[in-house]
Amino acid sequence: MGDVGMYTAEKICDELKKRVKEQGITDPSEIRGLLEEVITEILSGGQELDLSTKPSIILVIGVNGVGKTTTIGKLAARFTREGKRVTLAAADTFRAAAIDQLEIWAERSGADIIKQGEGSDPAAVVFDAISSAKARGSDVIIADTAGRLHNKKNLMAELAKINRIIDRELPDSTKEVLLVLDATTGQNAVNQTKEFKNAAGITGIVLTKLDGTAKGGVVLAIKEELDVPVKFIGVGEQIDDLQPFDPEEFAKALFSDESTDAVQEEPEAAAPAQPATEEPERPATADIWAQIDAENEAERQNQLTADEKSEEELEREKEQAKLERQKERERRAEERRERAKKYNWSTE
Repeated sequence: MGDVGMYTAEKICDELKKRVKEQGITDPSEIRGLLEEVITEILSGGQELDLSTKPSIILVIGVNGVGKTTTIGKLAARFTREGKRVTLAAADTFRAAAIDQLEIWAERSGADIIKQGEGSDPAAVVFDAISSAKARGSDVIIADTAGRLHNKKNLMAELAKINRIIDRELPDSTKEVLLVLDATTGQNAVNQTKEFKNAAGITGIVLTKLDGTAKGGVVLAIKEELDVPVKFIGVGEQIDDLQPFDPEEFAKALFSDESTDAVQEEPEAAAPAQPATEEPERPATADIWAQIDAENEAERQNQLTADEKSEEELEREKEQAKLERQKERERRAEERRERAKKYNWSTE
């Protein structure tokens, strides 16, 4: 349900079975914790940005509509709050109003911006930004680029040209190449990452739009198959809604309450009513195993007494169970809406 992908899901399950056998675990709640541990280990490593030189440069790439320019604005705001001087390179000279949008983010964050006219050579903009950053003593250069499909060779060649300019002008500087991915993209994100990695040597991923229903499990496949780490995640539209990636918290989020809805919607088994609890600071990890056990027990009890009940009574019980499940779903939906208001998340 988190869109991890078949290959990676199988590897995770195989590793889980191995550890369960080695440790002799029989308690389902311990198995859930072990599963989160396996996923955390896969995602760990490489999530820190390397900005050890002055200047350092970050090249931001990706397809159209994933939130590259917004991500750059949020990164610039983060760095300026840390006391760094930031230069933005408006190298997306193709999309209408892209330069204007980046200018607004530069003003909000207090960063410098280098730009040329619409339709100019993106590599030339990056060259000018590097020259300006050297002259002004900037700590970080962040280069915006035009959205491009990973299977368009001419656009990928343009990206390679920008990379050559950076390597020539800043041979001793640290360089981060961040691929921005939409969390709703799914398994096509693996192909995107593979092609962009070949063209631009990706060092990390920024996973955006995690404030919706997508869980972004595809990054597990990307880390496992292509060894590209996640650096940041986007959880909203506000300027401080770009957060450093935490593998442990991400693993827990994959198993949040919403992932158990399908279990509660089984037509025959009535989900046990759950008492309302005080809203936690972060959504708690659902214990899916305990729910399954409870539902199996309820189904077994129903089966034992089925012969003693009339068909009319069974129909009434089924209707009652259906109403209870509907109420529970409505309660959960209301909790999610309240959480969205509390943290200013999108409710879509």
